[in-house]
Amino acid sequence: MADLFSDAEPAPAAMPGDAAPLAERLRPHALGEVVGQDHLTGREGAIGRMVAASRLSSMILWGPPGTGKTTIARLLAQAVGLRFEMISAVFSGVADLKKLFADARVHARTGTRTLLFVDEIHRFNRAQQDGFLPYVEDGTVILVGATTENPSFELNAALLSRCQVLILERLGGQALATLLARAEAVEGRTLPVTEEARGALIASADGDGRFLLNQAETLFAIAIDDPLDPQALAALLHRRVAVYDKDREGHYNLISALHKAVRGSDPQAALYYLARMLVAGEEPLYLARRLIRMAIEDIGLADPQALVQCLAAKDAFDFLGSPEGDLALAQACLYVATAPKSNAAYRAYKAATRSAKETGSLMPPKAILNAPTRLMKEVGYGSGYAYDHDAPDAFSGDDYWPKGMTPQTYYEPAPRGHEARIAERLAHWAKLREERAR
Repeated sequence: MADLFSDAEPAPAAMPGDAAPLAERLRPHALGEVVGQDHLTGREGAIGRMVAASRLSSMILWGPPGTGKTTIARLLAQAVGLRFEMISAVFSGVADLKKLFADARVHARTGTRTLLFVDEIHRFNRAQQDGFLPYVEDGTVILVGATTENPSFELNAALLSRCQVLILERLGGQALATLLARAEAVEGRTLPVTEEARGALIASADGDGRFLLNQAETLFAIAIDDPLDPQALAALLHRRVAVYDKDREGHYNLISALHKAVRGSDPQAALYYLARMLVAGEEPLYLARRLIRMAIEDIGLADPQALVQCLAAKDAFDFLGSPEGDLALAQACLYVATAPKSNAAYRAYKAATRSAKETGSLMPPKAILNAPTRLMKEVGYGSGYAYDHDAPDAFSGDDYWPKGMTPQTYYEPAPRGHEARIAERLAHWAKLREERAR
């Protein structure tokens, strides 16, 4: 009997072949068996070239769950004849790393190099990541890190500079279909589903091979008399929850896609990305704020009602809540996506801000300053001010710029929507100003 209070952790017993999970039994034995990552493992891919040359460099494997990161790391060590060591950043600390590096140095003296695979490497803090640097630099280990998070945000620049970042893609329909075929071959029978349900099963995995095989294993384990159709399959199994973290890359990717689709006047794509975020659990009021920003930045005065619609959608959501209020956000999304576009106001404000910073504290003309005291009147505040409503066309044509500053043109309306009429008005006033300046 194992001593439950011993400091040493007993090694977990390996499962017999037939008792191991289906995904483990189907783990590839050679790089050529890896599906869906031919851009890396193929003959012309980065990994394929390294293996052909029998020279590996440290790398970060970045990709969604269930795309083969752990498998590729194991097969790399096998293909090049390296000692394989694996740790998880979730369960390991500095002491574990020190022991691994010490063992790797001992083996290096005998001519055996070590491939150190670090799963979830982004879980290590910055100081722990720095601990890898000397051992990667002197070749004590070849580091292969796996992460589902954007390395640009989660890994130290110093570590990134010493590693190639290789991007694994979510598995496509053909790759997932291949996995199902392999599962059926191992089990010696076909899945108890119709062809239509088979397609639904593949779609439900959302590119995650491990999830798909776990679903298939469940189906193999249940006694099913007649093949399941899509409705029966949906009642029995759950879809994979979409990969989405509100403070991670998935969040920023989708909000960027939504904004670009609105700016590009594609209401169908815009509505899709809005729905993606709501289904994944995004805060609806965050989306309302972003739609308001789009109305201001990308539509502006080309359709002033866009801002009104977005603010009304925010108020409607506050009043109704979800899910009824979601429809108000969808309506606002469609409005801004189909509205005429202009960033003229956005560009004008940025240009005016630059001028304000450059010109410092220039005094406006005294004629347009209020004179609430006798002294201010005596020094000329308000003197000579032309009241526009008393002028023809309610337009005096006065110069409102600080003395010594050349008049600027910040706002140039787009020839679309309401701004086309604004442009006509500005041209009319410019002509009047020129006439009255003669």
